[in-house]
Amino acid sequence: MVLLGPMAVLGCTGPPPQDGPPTTAPTRSNPPTQSPPAPSDDGQQAPATSPTSTSAAPESATSTQRPSAQRPFEITIAATGDVLAHHAVNESAREFARQSGGEDVFDYSPMFDDVSPLLSEADLALCHLETPLSSDHSSLTAPGILTFNTPPELATALAGAGIDGCDFASNHTMDQRLEGLATTEAVVRDAGLGYAGPTASRDRAGRAETYRVPVASGDPVTVAHLAYTYTYPNDGSPTTHIPAEAPWLELASWPSIGGEGIREQARAARREGADVVVVSMHWGQEYQVIPTQDQTRLARELLESPDIDLLLGTHAHVIQPCERIGDQHVIHGLGNVLSNQGFDVNPALAPGTQEGMVAVVTVRRDDEGRLSTGLAYHPTRVEIDPADGATHVIRLVGPDTPTWERTTSAVDLLGGCGARPMPP
Repeated sequence: MVLLGPMAVLGCTGPPPQDGPPTTAPTRSNPPTQSPPAPSDDGQQAPATSPTSTSAAPESATSTQRPSAQRPFEITIAATGDVLAHHAVNESAREFARQSGGEDVFDYSPMFDDVSPLLSEADLALCHLETPLSSDHSSLTAPGILTFNTPPELATALAGAGIDGCDFASNHTMDQRLEGLATTEAVVRDAGLGYAGPTASRDRAGRAETYRVPVASGDPVTVAHLAYTYTYPNDGSPTTHIPAEAPWLELASWPSIGGEGIREQARAARREGADVVVVSMHWGQEYQVIPTQDQTRLARELLESPDIDLLLGTHAHVIQPCERIGDQHVIHGLGNVLSNQGFDVNPALAPGTQEGMVAVVTVRRDDEGRLSTGLAYHPTRVEIDPADGATHVIRLVGPDTPTWERTTSAVDLLGGCGARPMPP
């Protein structure tokens, strides 16, 4: 896959990590050749064939008509829920690094060992990053504090696990202020990953991150990724508050620009050549399986647009249902793929906070230009043993487990969308 970066096409910021995905993964060419600037004083696979594993073969599909002049293709897009590195997660990474005897201070890679083959198999794999990243291990997340900052080794581990890009649109985007936002984007890009969502660069605001995904024949498929948060202040302030030093952050705030603002950015991505447009939404009520009225209303408004092909929801920290709206899919909540939340840590928390999924969407366009999407998903659970210093390992789970039952029930809560749960 080739990462084009924010549309339009620009140049590459950094080499992929040595332990990152193999050359069969999507390749990229990012925006400016240097890392994103700090804020100013006034602010800041070789061509892939169709998947052979049944894990990426959805049971049913939805479709929408596209111009017949466009050539046929088939790709798979994998998506995970929240990557939320609490202090305890970072301490597990420290212990994994100590056990390996290497030079790294933190090693998150073992946490992803179970899901890495699944992520690497997809033509494009996206994550939701819900923590700022430090470039130098300074000001890291403290115990019991929900203002986050995570070592850069997390980005390296994500790339090594097969992730191709992440969005950073959440109520934790500004945990380390505008300087931390710039640093996070730089660390993500330096790891060879794509980056979508709020940016410290005015020039990149409101523009999709773009990937070119090789296919068996013909030109690569261009996938655009846009991402939006429900708030920047994490202190109860109005959700429409935009930091005065960075007014362009409004362009990634869905309460500020509304559905029409998102649709316009998707139209721009389509005009600039996107074959597929994916929109990530940080929305909903924490710990609630049922989507809010705002979620369901906005999902319908967005998926009425012919320029939006898939909605990926985050923030609730539990699995929420999927829906088929018109000819498109929305997954209202992907859950937690990695965090320190869960019943094993705090019995006051719902067991579902320890659970997530890897969703696999197959996107096909036929000879007549008709686009169809099919959805499969793999339930996951974070293995947490408070007595073990090296823990927080993401496990794929199978039928006859409470996690499988909770996840499948939640996914189908609104009547289902034809999604197929897949065992390990």
